[in-house]
Amino acid sequence: MRAILIAAALFAAAPALAAPAVAQAPAVAATRAVLVDAATAPSGRAIIDGASWTCTGSTCVASGGASQPAPRACRRVVARLGAVSEFSWKGAALTAEQVAACNA
Repeated sequence: MRAILIAAALFAAAPALAAPAVAQAPAVAATRAVLVDAATAPSGRAIIDGASWTCTGSTCVASGGASQPAPRACRRVVARLGAVSEFSWKGAALTAEQVAACNA
């Protein structure tokens, strides 16, 4: 009888013990651009290479987008939105020299 009670208790607790831990989604790496001139910011959304850009003032943030090097993504954004003073693409922040090259 004791074996049946132990088996029943283990059976009842099995789903809680066997349940996998809920994996936390990795934090989305920052994709953002700071425009030199806020007047060039789009009034709504701008889709550039699959990334959906939304601007507030001179700061624009994006979600999604094609997998590409940050300098290339920067050049594509500059071509559509205007010069930037800062740029990061999926967590890769450009240096001041890279931003200058992007704006050229």
